[in-house]
Amino acid sequence: MFLATVIGTVWATRKSEFLQSFKMQFIQPMNARREKFGDPLVAIDTVGAGVGETVMYITAREAVIPLPVEMAPVDASIVGIVEKIDLEES
Repeated sequence: MFLATVIGTVWATRKSEFLQSFKMQFIQPMNARREKFGDPLVAIDTVGAGVGETVMYITAREAVIPLPVEMAPVDASIVGIVEKIDLEES
């Protein structure tokens, strides 16, 4: 599971029949210190996240697990909204 910030919404006039009821969001991966990490990507939103929220996401084959289908063309899925991150300074 990874952390990211939702930076935008993807509007699609056509998409897979398996994804009709889900939003697609642009997310910016980040580390626990909320620093950008890597390039933005598109993820299926399974939790109703909004722009600016910190989310948890999964990738690869596991990205289909939160969907109500066995297979779908998905590489990343948002699976949780993060309310708070506490770090101990060392």
